[in-house]
Amino acid sequence: MNTIQNSFTAKSLYIDFKEITKAGLSISVVFSSIAGYFLGILDISSFSWITLFMLAVGGYCMVGASNAFNQIIEKDLDKLMDRTKNRPIAAGRISVNTGFIIASALTLLGLIILYNINPKTAMFGAVSIFLYTSIYTPLKTVTPLSVFVGAIPGAIPFMLGWVAATDEFSLEAGTLFLIQFFWQFPHFWAIGWFLFDDYKKAGFFMLPTGKKDKGTALQTILYTIWLIIASLLPAIFPYIGIVGSRLYLSPISAIIVFLLGIWMLYYAFELYKKRDSKAARKLMLVSVSYITLLQLVYIADKFLR
Repeated sequence: MNTIQNSFTAKSLYIDFKEITKAGLSISVVFSSIAGYFLGILDISSFSWITLFMLAVGGYCMVGASNAFNQIIEKDLDKLMDRTKNRPIAAGRISVNTGFIIASALTLLGLIILYNINPKTAMFGAVSIFLYTSIYTPLKTVTPLSVFVGAIPGAIPFMLGWVAATDEFSLEAGTLFLIQFFWQFPHFWAIGWFLFDDYKKAGFFMLPTGKKDKGTALQTILYTIWLIIASLLPAIFPYIGIVGSRLYLSPISAIIVFLLGIWMLYYAFELYKKRDSKAARKLMLVSVSYITLLQLVYIADKFLR
């Protein structure tokens, strides 16, 4: 009986840890960092399993810490929303003090691990946590501009992998940042659209106009266009006088990236045309596929050409 109870307790703790760190989201963020790392290394001979492992673990710790701090700050608001009311702190399965210990431990561990890659990687990781917890989270109930602030830490992971590989912030790292920065807007506005009523219960302002209207849908289209342009920058660099960039996209891959962008833009127009939750959910799902496929195309282009 004790064995069964202990295993159940251990399983519950594991599940709650996954929920407080938002394991699914954290893993997707780590994937972006790993993609950036592969783009940053000179070639396969300079690849390091140790660095990759530290980037993955350190990155998970930093994202997990941000999510844990977020759930501490928003525990009372989480209780109001259907999608969040069963989170460990909101539901009372994890106390605020325990959550704070978990978040602090993850922050310290993540910073130490990332610092052992190089100090710049740790610095950007620290900036990400600070912006997410200290500025983005409080602003969510104040202004739709919170999405703009949140897009900054959300865009760091792709760039972070490059910095981990090169120990420098460069034009290439800035380009990776820009891609994921513009991607945040259609992605989160789509989520804000189909979860509008749930967010409204907690007083969150996620849509740029504050409404599910043509203005929000139009801005979603415009930012998707900016995303397409940013995603094609590595292919454009040689034609605008930027030579010697290590982030390069061949013409064939540029066409694939462009078509991926048109695919996402189509669903942004569908949201503008239909303005319903179903269209918003489709755009959100397509946006997740888009950023994953784009990163895979970038990596494949680097190592196959």
